[in-house]
Amino acid sequence: MAAGASAKSNPPRTRKRVDAEANSLKRAKNGSAFTRCEECKKDVPVVLIDMHDCSLDSKIKMSLEAQVVEVVTEKKKTVSSEPKPRKSKKEKKAKDPNMPKRPTTAFFLFMEDFRKSFKEANPDNKSVSVVAKEGGEKWKSMSDEEKKPFMDRFQELKAEYEKAMENFNAENAEEDQEVQEGQDEQEQGTSDKEE
Repeated sequence: MAAGASAKSNPPRTRKRVDAEANSLKRAKNGSAFTRCEECKKDVPVVLIDMHDCSLDSKIKMSLEAQVVEVVTEKKKTVSSEPKPRKSKKEKKAKDPNMPKRPTTAFFLFMEDFRKSFKEANPDNKSVSVVAKEGGEKWKSMSDEEKKPFMDRFQELKAEYEKAMENFNAENAEEDQEVQEGQDEQEQGTSDKEE
């Protein structure tokens, strides 16, 4: 027995042979039977002979389809012969470590308080997902009046953030101008030397 064969392997299947006249039947290497159509003089698989239609209309249709396919493949070849420029991945802007952080949303301000109270009520609970679900459900059930202290705190933090961003942008604009002026001076210095 061969190394990869098992005792339960399937025996080789016998091929079905189509009975036909010996002179009109041709066989491929794999045993498929072909016969020659009398009208179009083409070899057609015996299994598909019933569907074979070699009337004048089908010949015209086939030749038209062949022309259309050739034109389409020619167009594809011209397009594909040119190398496609690859899209380079957009480089992420380097995040400035001095940039102020965005303010915490009202929901997350609420969650800070909720986590503390939930841990006091349930000291044995270690599941973060349970705390998050409970907090989300409570936030949804709260009225606008109950959410108001968190919303007010958020507005204060947002105002502070906007002021910090204005200062940050003003500082960066000054630095950018200094850098630009330095580059301009260097360019003028090199152009003076060239003359």
